[in-house]
Amino acid sequence: QVQLVESGGDLVQPGGSLRLSCTGSGFPVVTYAMYWYRRAPGKEREFVASISFTGRSTDYADSVKDRFTISRVPSMYTMYLQMDNLQPEDTAVYYCHVQNYWGQGTQVTVSP
Repeated sequence: QVQLVESGGDLVQPGGSLRLSCTGSGFPVVTYAMYWYRRAPGKEREFVASISFTGRSTDYADSVKDRFTISRVPSMYTMYLQMDNLQPEDTAVYYCHVQNYWGQGTQVTVSP
């Protein structure tokens, strides 16, 4: 059974940092890229960042570039999102995504 579990969400002040984690299990092969998405209140789910299965290739949404850093344990389904200089507009539920599978999400709230 495939499972993705996120953790690390919290309430943080503007300018603060958080590190999200995602751990996957049950995948038949270890060749898939991994993705972070987020859904802010009242908005559609949006792409945040992605990383190849080797960890050598990454991509970011313009809104988080230079503030967020995605990483993973190479060739494993363990992924991280280091989020620095968080702003209120980063408030959202953050989801881990691999192939057709989604985690349950972890809440990030940025507020004074």
